[in-house]
Amino acid sequence: MPHQPFVRSSSIDALADRQFDLVVVGGGITGAGVVLDAAARGMRTALIDSGDFASGTSSKSSKLVHGGLRYLQQGEIALVYEALAERQRLLRNAPHLVRTLPFLIPMFGKGGVIPAKIARLLGTAMWGYDLTGGWRVGKIHRRLSQAETLGYMPTLPRERLVSGYLYYDAAADDARLVLSVLRTAALEHGAVIANRVAAVGLSKDRTGRADGVHVSADGGEFTVRARSVVNAAGVWADDVRSFDEGRHPDSIRPAKGIHITVPWELVRNQIAAVVPVPSDRRSVFVVPNGRFTYIGTTDTDYEGPVDDPQCTPEDIDYLLSAINASCSTQITAADVTGTWAGLRPLVKTASSGRTADLSRRHQVLTSPSGMVTITGGKLTTYREMAADTVDEIVESVLASTSGFAGYPSSSTKRLRLRGAAGYDTLGLAAEAFPAVPLEVVEHLGSRYGGEARELMASIQRDPALLEPVVDGLPYIWAEVRFAIEHEMACDVDDILSRRTRSRLLARDDSADAAAAVAEQLVGLLGVGTADAEAQAESYQSSVRLERSAAGLPETHLEGLIGA
Repeated sequence: MPHQPFVRSSSIDALADRQFDLVVVGGGITGAGVVLDAAARGMRTALIDSGDFASGTSSKSSKLVHGGLRYLQQGEIALVYEALAERQRLLRNAPHLVRTLPFLIPMFGKGGVIPAKIARLLGTAMWGYDLTGGWRVGKIHRRLSQAETLGYMPTLPRERLVSGYLYYDAAADDARLVLSVLRTAALEHGAVIANRVAAVGLSKDRTGRADGVHVSADGGEFTVRARSVVNAAGVWADDVRSFDEGRHPDSIRPAKGIHITVPWELVRNQIAAVVPVPSDRRSVFVVPNGRFTYIGTTDTDYEGPVDDPQCTPEDIDYLLSAINASCSTQITAADVTGTWAGLRPLVKTASSGRTADLSRRHQVLTSPSGMVTITGGKLTTYREMAADTVDEIVESVLASTSGFAGYPSSSTKRLRLRGAAGYDTLGLAAEAFPAVPLEVVEHLGSRYGGEARELMASIQRDPALLEPVVDGLPYIWAEVRFAIEHEMACDVDDILSRRTRSRLLARDDSADAAAAVAEQLVGLLGVGTADAEAQAESYQSSVRLERSAAGLPETHLEGLIGA
């Protein structure tokens, strides 16, 4: 399959002019997985997203690649087994993006004693997790003493802490994982991919079979012609189904999950931790991220607009109560430097109950017109979800069309993602770029893998690109340039929210950088000055709304985090 530039203008032309075997609606992790799986089989594939890639749920997760210990406790053994197998494949196929992450479970009790039932249940769960596939990373859980537990998180309340457990999972920057999957599909397997192309209807032939998607882009409309259509729109999946079915099926039950970011030194967790929520049956993750720690997630029903879910004061209080109950330092709303809210596209079931108790298994549905919808699932299992979806397209949709010659089975189990090549030799390559400090090499390597060489070369040519975009954060101007020139970043929010994660870590400081980022769009993308200024103002307004909805004060990094 020929190389397809990851450039929006050429992608728009190709979408309008070519005939495809498959078009995917939705550029989150599920849609990205589908377009890569199909393209790797040799299918002529396309993908569109009405906004930016991963701008929905796929950039607002807990950023964990894991089996899900609580799913094991809910009896979802097969789901956990599959997820842990997929975790191992991601560690192998995307070593630059996915890293093994140790987790601490502190054990609290009274008078130095843990209730026997709790100790027995947790011990059984730990062994169950290892036996289900946790051992694949080459490590198994172990019991920790109080001193060892405090060594990993010294802010735990010593008077209630008895001991702890150490186990292993993995983590990844979710938005960068999506982008890497998409760029692999385009640059290495010829898929045509574009953001800001909105589906506005479904095209059907005289027999009622779906044969394309009517789209709107840049003020015009056209039809992406394809032999099959996949709806991977996440929480918007029912909207896409309505184009096909003539009514809104109301099959998705959105569950809101929020996270908060605080300075690491307030928590001082050397590794990730799982802490209980007072007066609830849930726990939350406490994950270190450089100079910050993020805490989450909630899991509540959501009935508001799905386009821009917001954190509420109640959400913030919930997470602060959880961390403060397990931390000797008291963290307040004034310490929160970032927030994010995402919606899980859970599939409704006949039974009622908490969203936290709903299955995370995915569902593949084929309509009478042949449109295939993939819903549910989780970040970790995206590859398997994609393979199941493309199998359905091949076996049930394309097989019934004339001239079908068949396609091979999925090859993505061992397909390495863009950036994996050359990642292991990046340290040696750094010698050719003396202008790039070692800590920057490590930072770029963890985000771009072998492609970091291109950013390092740009810094060598122009050392000004080494300057930080936001003081106190690791992202540099070379990344902004790369995002605009090679990653289809179109506006200020693309860069500050997803190509970098500045907004998630330092909400208000990122707003201060918006005007300077907008200037780069003028110079590198040809955006008009007035439009760039409007983008910066829109971003700043969005940050103010986010802060106001959460009931948070304006918080800047200066004086809040250590040097």
